[in-house]
Amino acid sequence: MDGTEEESLDDLPPSAKLVFKVLEYNGPLTQKGIVEESMLSARTVRYALERLEGIGIVDEDVYFADARQNLYQLTDIAPKKAQAKADGGKEKACCAE
Repeated sequence: MDGTEEESLDDLPPSAKLVFKVLEYNGPLTQKGIVEESMLSARTVRYALERLEGIGIVDEDVYFADARQNLYQLTDIAPKKAQAKADGGKEKACCAE
C-alpha cells in the first residue's frame, strides 16, 4: 500500500480500528482474548487482524502457554504513530516557566 501507516489505519474498517484499540489498551492478546474484549465475532477479528498485519501495525507471535494459539501485539512504531495522529501531528511544548 502507498502512504504511511497512519493513513492506512484511517482507511481500515471500524472493526480493525476497534481491534487496534483493544490491543493498544490491553497489550498482547490471543485471538480468543481479542474476541472476548471487543465482543466481535471470531471471523471479524480474524479479518481485522489480517488487515492490521497487512499494513504492519500488528505482529503475530507464538503463544507459549498454548502453542495452538498465536499472540498478537502492536508493533513498536504503531502506538507512536497513533499518538502523533491524535495530537494532530504536532509535538506539545512544555510551558513550565
